[in-house]
Amino acid sequence: MSAITKSVATKSGIVFRPLPTAHAQIFWNGGVDAHGMVPERHISDGGDLPCRHCLQRVKAGETYLALAYRPFETPQPYAEVGPIFLHAHPCSAYEGNGDLPSLYANGEPRIVRGYGYDERIIYGTGKVVPPEEITRHAADLLSDPAVKFVHLRSSTNNCFACRIERSEGESARGS
Repeated sequence: MSAITKSVATKSGIVFRPLPTAHAQIFWNGGVDAHGMVPERHISDGGDLPCRHCLQRVKAGETYLALAYRPFETPQPYAEVGPIFLHAHPCSAYEGNGDLPSLYANGEPRIVRGYGYDERIIYGTGKVVPPEEITRHAADLLSDPAVKFVHLRSSTNNCFACRIERSEGESARGS
């Protein structure tokens, strides 16, 4: 799945990208997930259900989708597939300023891991990071020209949270 997303320069030099709207629309319109299944529909009890499109929690009483998502262009051994949540009805895509989304700013540490231009894990880049260090660690990883993007993932379930990229006008140091 590919998507074009706008990018802006940020003070941190990075941007946090939600699940692309083009991907969300597929699921909102009844399309199938990474396992070829129609997403499950549920009613939120108000628990920890982060929507990967708006990067806000699904509130109690709201309908949400549970689905298998592969945040990579092509299937290959390192293209992790895992469960994510999405509001069942269209919501606005998260648009940040380079700061860690508030959804992830407090709470559990997260896995921050770099991927190369071939979308494969770059070994040695993965680290469980407390919220206050996520932005700095992601920026450090993206300063390496071999790292194309970074994933933020749950440290307890390895679920995809969001993608982190260099902001517009930024390049890796030394490139």
